[in-house]
Formats: sequence, structure tokens, C-alpha cells
Amino acid sequence: LLAVTTGLRRGELLALRWSDLDLEKATLSVNRALEETGTGVAFKAPKTARSRRTMPLAQTTVQALRDHHRAQAELKLACGPAYADQDLVFATPFGTPWSPSNFSRAFRTFKAQQGYSFRFHDLRHTHASLLLAQGAHVKVVQERLGHASVTMTMDTYSHLLPGVQEAAVERFDAAL
Repeated sequence: LLAVTTGLRRGELLALRWSDLDLEKATLSVNRALEETGTGVAFKAPKTARSRRTMPLAQTTVQALRDHHRAQAELKLACGPAYADQDLVFATPFGTPWSPSNFSRAFRTFKAQQGYSFRFHDLRHTHASLLLAQGAHVKVVQERLGHASVTMTMDTYSHLLPGVQEAAVERFDAAL
């Protein structure tokens, strides 16, 4: 749900901490990403300077995060000192970071069980596509996705904006 309602990259989601969220203000801040290295997993700076961002969250997402936080708190209590609390929103059952490859493997299993055929990254594309289809300004989409430039967003998603020129001409004609 968080991936499709924010457009975050897999590594951004896996690095997300509860301290990066303000559920009262319904905001999320992207401050780092998680990557797999030859020696394990490591936190790093986001992909680009623009990838470091704060965005508003939908109320549906806020409620789901509150529910998830409660469930995670129960898990922490059940695990006791074995839970390695790193403040991660999406941690393994023992509080440690998911390796991106293990997360992807678990996602593939989930998809197979549910009968889905999309890739995890498609959730990011769905977020951008739905925003654009609903008339969101491309600059807003660029900022939410953390693209370095509007050009990157337009190069990737401009095919989703059929009729934009025609609509602009109609508005211009009406203004005349």
C-alpha cells in the first residue's frame, strides 16, 4: 500500500524508519535507501539529491501504517530482547533490515499466492500513472518520485498524457 500510494523505490521503503514518518501531520520523509552489497546490506544516501524529500500521505495509508505499527509493537514484545530494534518500518520478524533480494523473493511468493503478475517497481509506475491520469501537475509527480528533473518524469510518463495539447488548445481558444 505504501509503495503504490507514494511511489517510493524498494530501497527507500526498506530503509524507512518510524522517525521518518509524522502520522499526525500525515507526512513521510525519504532520507536514505537500503542497498545490498557484497558483505550484506547497507544504508546509503538516496539515489539523487531530489530523492531526499518529504511528501504528504493519504489518510488510508496513515491508518494502515498505524495498524502496522501496532502489530510490529506486539511482535517486538513477543520477541523480547531477540528483537533488534532499528526503528525500521519494514523489518524482518527480528527487527533487522530486509535484504532487497530476500524482500523481492518474498514479494514474488506473495504475488504467486495472490495470482498477481506485476513487478514491485510497477507499484511506483502505477502511483505516477494514476496521479497524471487524475490531472496532477507533472512537477508534483516529479517531486513525489524523487526524479532529478521534470525531464526524467516526462520522458518516462509523457505517453500517459494523451490529449494534453488538444485540451490546452481548447482552453486557449475559450480564453480568446
